[in-house]
Amino acid sequence: MNEHVQVAIIGAGLSGLYAAYQLEKAGISYVVLEARAQTGGRILSCANVPADAARSADAEGRVDLGATWIWPAFQPQLAALTTELDIALIPQAEEGDMLYERAHHQPPSRHPGYASSPPSMRIAGGMRQLTERLEARIAAEQVVTDARVMRIERTVSEVQVHTVSSDERGRMFTAQTVLLALPPALAAGIEYLPALPAGLAGEWAGTGTWMAPHAKYVAIYEHDFWRQAGLSGEARSSVGPMAEIHDASVPGRVHALFGFIGIPARSRWTTSEENLKALCRAQLTRLFGEKASKPVAEYFKDWADDPFTATEKDLLIQAGHSVSAAYADRGPWADCLRGIGSEWSAQFPGYLAGAVEASLEGVRQVQQSIAQKN
Repeated sequence: MNEHVQVAIIGAGLSGLYAAYQLEKAGISYVVLEARAQTGGRILSCANVPADAARSADAEGRVDLGATWIWPAFQPQLAALTTELDIALIPQAEEGDMLYERAHHQPPSRHPGYASSPPSMRIAGGMRQLTERLEARIAAEQVVTDARVMRIERTVSEVQVHTVSSDERGRMFTAQTVLLALPPALAAGIEYLPALPAGLAGEWAGTGTWMAPHAKYVAIYEHDFWRQAGLSGEARSSVGPMAEIHDASVPGRVHALFGFIGIPARSRWTTSEENLKALCRAQLTRLFGEKASKPVAEYFKDWADDPFTATEKDLLIQAGHSVSAAYADRGPWADCLRGIGSEWSAQFPGYLAGAVEASLEGVRQVQQSIAQKN
């Protein structure tokens, strides 16, 4: 492990791993520092789908608990990356009728569905394939997990990045440039010496992290009984706990439904995860019938309860698409610190395509800076 590198990347989600991949190809030394015990960031695919719920135990049977869709028709950089990584895309299943649940003790109504335009696409093996295939193309020893960045210090000749592990072991990495591949609000929580410009720090702290307040439920079934009944798996509800439900199946491999929890984070924290799962099963049963009451597996992820995704402010502010400045335009941090997380993307803030766009721009700036120094 080389702890003296040209670029330190903080965060091993899509933007961080894609930046490492670009630097690897350019011959620029780097280290990727990830606070979690695993890579992937807000991309999380369920890898342990039971054998009786999928025809194979390989990655093709996974479903997503994090980022779910891409739109190749207007996200060309991300579409090109999936092609480069030889990743197969499948359309979001939307054929058939959709259901509306408007009130308690009132049966759901059934209506003709509609197809999104341009079409929403998913990755057959789960979005985790994106980060896994990027990780396979970079130096494994340069990805450090369980390394939470606590302080970034600017010295005369370098930048020192101080990390701590879950068992309180500290490490220091030195670099010429730091790329912040995490949400701005989390980046604002790092200690900087000297301090960031007050205006920039305030912008970062006040930027809502896309989807951070949300939670997601997935149910795996032996059969796609909803499709056999002419339903698309799409549903909307004013009753809950899920406000929006979609088909999460992989044709020929796994049959699944997923939904976004419509209950605010602080309210859902007043009960247990098991009770929330039970409420979700009951809702699917109301909507799709008795067969929905017996999933062979179910998963739940509350992103608001993930300290490496959400901050306290994410529960108070509306996560939107306002874009804060990615770097200081003057002072000691101007030439050595830049945000490349998805929320810093100009075109697609918060989306996977935004992670790719912001990452490409950050690496471009690094390469330009190195060329000028040489």
